[in-house]
Amino acid sequence: DLRKPDSIPRYVKWLQTKHNIEVGLREENYYQSITLSARRDFEKSNFWTKLNERLSDYDQEYLLKTGYNLVPAKQEVKILVKPFKSLLIKSYRKNVLENEQWPNPPENGWILPENWLSSINDILRTLFVVRYFDGVSFLAEKIRSLCAEDNMACTIDFEAREEGYYAAHINTQSLFEIPKPTWDTQKIMFSIEIQVTTQVQEVLRKLLHKYYKKKRIELQKPTTKWQWDQKCDEFAANYLGHILHYVEGMILEIRDIQKEVKI
Repeated sequence: DLRKPDSIPRYVKWLQTKHNIEVGLREENYYQSITLSARRDFEKSNFWTKLNERLSDYDQEYLLKTGYNLVPAKQEVKILVKPFKSLLIKSYRKNVLENEQWPNPPENGWILPENWLSSINDILRTLFVVRYFDGVSFLAEKIRSLCAEDNMACTIDFEAREEGYYAAHINTQSLFEIPKPTWDTQKIMFSIEIQVTTQVQEVLRKLLHKYYKKKRIELQKPTTKWQWDQKCDEFAANYLGHILHYVEGMILEIRDIQKEVKI
């Protein structure tokens, strides 16, 4: 059967028949033990400690530069672990929905339990929220410099998606010693995703998260582009993201003009 699995249950069945992979409570528990161990180690790492310690310094530097604080007061930043269900859904997207070479493997090969810890870049992730548009690039570059201090790989992607999503995604890597199913240990290189976005974009993201989550796993795509269907859900939701991004840019322009005006 060359048809793409059109749901998560059918994808799980495909994993079993095509790759002899069981996806159940045992696999989920093992994944949780691995990722929680990695999170504890990363929270104790020099990189994470220094980043949190220097955040107030970055805020002061930005304040001196712009006249405004970089981050909202009392921001609590946590390292989050991608839930097992979300991991399964992401592998479904990569293996099936976005795989233009189906029924052959995607360009970089199948994403399966044996490699998904190193293939999926946001198993460990965190989010920093800044107050203004230009604070995104400011903090992203500070994080890049911090990665260089610790000889950690770092890439920055300033995301500007069609659906109105705007944020910087910084990916770095760290080596973790994790338990094997046999209770021995092994070392695996994990990717850690650090997102930086504005307060406005974060509010919008929370409002639309469930909507986008549902849309991303639909096999059948609309025949008409959302930009030409003003009655579809995407039209209002996606353009709202673009409009708010534009407004944030205009706020920044007004802020900088006011700073230049001599009273």
